[in-house]
Amino acid sequence: MKKNKSSKNWLNKQKRDYYFRASKAQGYRSRSAFKLVEMDKKFKFFKKNMFILDLGSSPGGWSQVASKKIKNGKILAIDIKKMEKIEKVDFINGDFTENKIKENIIKYFNSNKPDLILSDMAANTSGNKNLDSYRTGDLCIKAMELAKTLLTKEGIFISKLFMGSTFDEINKMSQNYFQKVIKYKPKSSKKESKEIYIYCKGILKI
Repeated sequence: MKKNKSSKNWLNKQKRDYYFRASKAQGYRSRSAFKLVEMDKKFKFFKKNMFILDLGSSPGGWSQVASKKIKNGKILAIDIKKMEKIEKVDFINGDFTENKIKENIIKYFNSNKPDLILSDMAANTSGNKNLDSYRTGDLCIKAMELAKTLLTKEGIFISKLFMGSTFDEINKMSQNYFQKVIKYKPKSSKKESKEIYIYCKGILKI
């Protein structure tokens, strides 16, 4: 009974959420699509012929946004969860940290490198906010390490992270890896959420 009431309250909150309703109206699979739309308006990173890698893509909201922006480029989405097909988006069902998947990513882009790597990944909630924040931060760190290896010289990396125990490490790491680093919280992020996004551009030579 208590669980049903909790689920009902969650559903009611979602229905009152502007971005949740807008995502349904515009055909996006998640309200987080608007976070990427908002960040593109601010940073203007989408180009018509970009090569894009979307990490932790399921259910596909960010890939949907990218597919509307890209004309002659390529989009590869990756997730350990399955994702329904999106036009102009190729999908690999697997863990991006595994060597086999990394090899498949390199093969996909052939002799080219991705211009943009996106990550809206968050760890599955455990009920322990500190632990969830740490796990999500660890995903950001692994995604950033991959971005440092794969991106073009002027490439862009955008990732979700939470204010928590890994924040200082991620901040220091990004400053060592990229020429430009900006932390940003989209208006479409829920006010009560501790999530922010990190925008990184231009690989630094080490």
